[in-house]
Amino acid sequence: MLFNSLSFIVFLVIVLGLYYSKIFSWTSKKRLLLLASYIFYGMWNPPLVILLWISTMVDWTAGKRLAVEVNQKKRKLWLLLSMCVNLSFLAFFKYGDFFLENFTVLVNSVGIDFQARPMDIILPMGISFYTFQTMSYTIDMYKGKIERARTFLDFALYVTFFPQLVAGPIVRAKDLITQFYEPKKATVNQFVWGLFLLTIGLFQKVVMADTLLSGTADSVFGSDKLLHGVDAWIGTLAFSGQIFFDFAGYSTCAIGIALMLGIILPDNFRYPYASLGFSDLWKRWHITLSSWLRDYLYIPLGGNRHGITRLYVALMLTMLLGGLWHGAAWTFIVWGGLHGTYLILERLQRQYLPFKITKWNGMFLALTTYTCVNITWIFFRAPNFDKAWNMFKSMFYMQTDGEKILGSFDIVKVSVIISILFLCHWVMRNTSVKEVSLKTSTWVLGIVWTIMFMLIVIAQGSGEQFIYFQF
Repeated sequence: MLFNSLSFIVFLVIVLGLYYSKIFSWTSKKRLLLLASYIFYGMWNPPLVILLWISTMVDWTAGKRLAVEVNQKKRKLWLLLSMCVNLSFLAFFKYGDFFLENFTVLVNSVGIDFQARPMDIILPMGISFYTFQTMSYTIDMYKGKIERARTFLDFALYVTFFPQLVAGPIVRAKDLITQFYEPKKATVNQFVWGLFLLTIGLFQKVVMADTLLSGTADSVFGSDKLLHGVDAWIGTLAFSGQIFFDFAGYSTCAIGIALMLGIILPDNFRYPYASLGFSDLWKRWHITLSSWLRDYLYIPLGGNRHGITRLYVALMLTMLLGGLWHGAAWTFIVWGGLHGTYLILERLQRQYLPFKITKWNGMFLALTTYTCVNITWIFFRAPNFDKAWNMFKSMFYMQTDGEKILGSFDIVKVSVIISILFLCHWVMRNTSVKEVSLKTSTWVLGIVWTIMFMLIVIAQGSGEQFIYFQF
């Protein structure tokens, strides 16, 4: 079930109507939300709900044992059980074909004639997101950072809470489970603001990502021709805008829907295309994933506590695994490796060539960062290395015989949209929509809201799924 579908709107209205019915106790409302979450997820492929049940049961059991077990070896075994079950599901369903394909290439390279049939494994929606979320619970329990969930219902709802189940934000147990302990009811202001955020999210997805930018990006990255440099740049810029509006749109919808239920979810994006360097970028882009990788991967690998070499190794490994998390392909690993390289080069620059960031050089630095980000998007979006390399060569005019496939309208459209997007991020980088709204008159907000709603209705969309559903 997609946020940008009529069926979801009907589903949400029914859930809200029952949730705010006075005939139900708080426990009954939590059961309602849990049932709604299973229905929401099961609409894609009902049997895959079983994976959610297994993860929930294993991690609930592991958490219960970790809460009372004092023997360190047994505690490690319970943690390993949780991690092995969750990572095994992730490895099989997401990386099974990838591992088989690379194993075939490896044995063929040493002279063994071996061909394997692709397993054609169905990728469960959101498995990367809910796997990381539920693993964080048992890891934090093992470290003694949190107390176990009070009831199985609270924990099950934490794992499956439908607004953020399939594409985040990835929420920590201490920030979400505890909200289920007491009755939650949105105030009028919260409900209206949540509805406004839902509208913004749908506007980003339906109008900006799907209607205005996806066609250009798909044409460029789907072409089997060598492209002219202008077309390669415009296609890449279009995708940079598409993936931001698509993913930030989902996160905004999720935060808004949860707020309408009286539940607070963390921000996931803070105007990342105005980042002043790559450390700043990862504090602004997919914030809940970057903080998860920092706390559960980078720091355990040593972080900055064991010398500069260990730090660089930890950075690169974290970003390589972060790339692999996004997709089962070597292009995603290259994407992660480029980000790791950028972060290392940035640290070297700060150590040997430091400079003070001012309002005069800040925009240039943000523009440089955004340009480098676009280089990484080539590998993120391209279907294979050949396409990515040809795009890279075209963008930097290493080949000059490329064809033009985009019309003038597409070039102007994308250029204007991306210019406005970058400037908006720059203006908003130190504030938020909430803060701006408090300084804006009600009638202006009403006009903006009406325009967004009308454009969503006009655009309608074809029910395109969110990009991050495939991760």
